[in-house]
Amino acid sequence: MKYALVTGGSRGIGRAICVQLAEAGHYIIINYTSNKTEAEKTLALVREKGGDGEIMQFDVANQEQVELVLNAWIDKNVGKTIEILVNNAGIRKDQLLMWMSNEEWYSVLNTGLGGFYNVTRVLIKGMLVKKYGRIVNVVSLSGLKGLPGQTNYSAAKAAVIGATKALSQEVGRRGITANCVAPGFIKTDMTEGIQEKDFKQLIPLARFGTSEEVADAVCFLASDKATYITGQVLSVNGGLYS
Repeated sequence: MKYALVTGGSRGIGRAICVQLAEAGHYIIINYTSNKTEAEKTLALVREKGGDGEIMQFDVANQEQVELVLNAWIDKNVGKTIEILVNNAGIRKDQLLMWMSNEEWYSVLNTGLGGFYNVTRVLIKGMLVKKYGRIVNVVSLSGLKGLPGQTNYSAAKAAVIGATKALSQEVGRRGITANCVAPGFIKTDMTEGIQEKDFKQLIPLARFGTSEEVADAVCFLASDKATYITGQVLSVNGGLYS
């Protein structure tokens, strides 16, 4: 059994990824920041699928907290390695750059980019020893194309894409792959304020995607069917941008 950690796994895309990884036979560690109730709902769904897991609270943007919690898990679970890491946690605080506050800029960067760094740096050591690992970073259409009102979010996601490409070259010889999945407009809490009818005419497939469709791509890259794929960005956007 492989151990998989999904950051931001309590809702939306993260929840769908947890459920599908559980269906593939993995033990799921569901990270959440504050909403324990939703994290427990995800764990219940994992168990409904015949899998098992646990919830784990930490803020990916808080380096000290990340290291404390993850190292405690590693020390407690001798002989077990988190071999699959899905860096999914992220936040949006949309604003035009001219009006953007320092908090809106740095909180998005610290969660999206800092979170990738904080969590991956701890877990990559075990993967290197094991000579096996799958790192999948959930980025965004915004990180590829850039979207107005999202200079902070676009910067964070674009930086993770660049970091993923570099990391894939650092660890490839040790049997570790690192890839990105870039969702477009997906029906989640983060797109609740966006009217699908206003945007679907721009999308060749004429609809928003689902969390499950993103999870399909993530789970493929996390599987042994993707052993020769690394340093790549797989877009799940209905053809809106590639």
